[in-house]
Amino acid sequence: MWTLRVKTPAARQRSSFTRRAALWAAGLAVAGGLSAPGAWAQTPEAYPSRPITLILPFPPGGATDVQIRALAQAASRELGQPILISNRPGVGGTLGPAGMAQTAAPDGYTVSLIAATLFRLPHLMKVSFDPVADFSYLICLTGYTNGLVVRQDAPWKTVQDLLADARRQPGAINYGSTGKGSGGHIAMERLARAAGVQFNFIPYKGMAEETAALLGGHLMVISDPGWGALAESGKARVLATLGESRLKRWPQVPTLRELGHDIVVNSPIGLAGPKGMSPKVVQVLHDAFRKAMNDPGFVRALEQNDQVPLYMSAEDYTRYAAEQTAREKVFVQELGLKLD
Repeated sequence: MWTLRVKTPAARQRSSFTRRAALWAAGLAVAGGLSAPGAWAQTPEAYPSRPITLILPFPPGGATDVQIRALAQAASRELGQPILISNRPGVGGTLGPAGMAQTAAPDGYTVSLIAATLFRLPHLMKVSFDPVADFSYLICLTGYTNGLVVRQDAPWKTVQDLLADARRQPGAINYGSTGKGSGGHIAMERLARAAGVQFNFIPYKGMAEETAALLGGHLMVISDPGWGALAESGKARVLATLGESRLKRWPQVPTLRELGHDIVVNSPIGLAGPKGMSPKVVQVLHDAFRKAMNDPGFVRALEQNDQVPLYMSAEDYTRYAAEQTAREKVFVQELGLKLD
């Protein structure tokens, strides 16, 4: 038997409310799905959604610190998120990136400055990282301009004077550079070997510390980049630069190569994250830092230390890292270098 059911006005109201509630709940579910962290994490447009940490493996106050802070400020405007600088000096500029490679998630929220020592150090001593396999290379930025620098009142006016004094006093002349295995350290050891002299090497965490030690009389020679302001102030004298040719701002200063010592230091620096980063995130970071390289503050910071932009894309920088690591192995073996 069929029964005819007639809804009362109250029942009809309850039924209408139920339908509206169901539609409202469905809408919330859809919206919630779109705004869930997992969904956004898979959408390139969602990155970055929080501040990014940039590890700087040198102490604050040095030339690199000034440059990278200017670059980070410009890049943060492109990314729409702050870039926080974390100074983690040590082991020739490799302590910071090595720690990142071991502990940081490959999500694009932790990146590090990469110095050339990273490609050389594994061939000189036991390290905790593989410079080829453990990093996602983002962009190459510039290259350091190394120089041999002494105090203005030092007795040496030329490199020849320095070497002559070193012959008379084996091991008495101490010099500083940013850690064992750095470009400055290797250059001075090559110079000492070629000239038949002996220097006393003292490693530092960065140029700011070296400058203080030089001006305080605790250090006699600096073999590093970042000396421009020191020389301009009249507090230091540059005996030679270690590039391919003389510098525009210092045309009176010879290169080591000009002086008969076939020693050239090329020290590119760039940025990388941990291995396994998403290509889309790599591209976002690359593009932001590429635009930031044109920022007047960054360009001015480079010019103050006689540096020029040295751009490499993520792909080119990755290739360079592999090739340079292989070249450094051959170079270290030929020289018979080894660190304790």
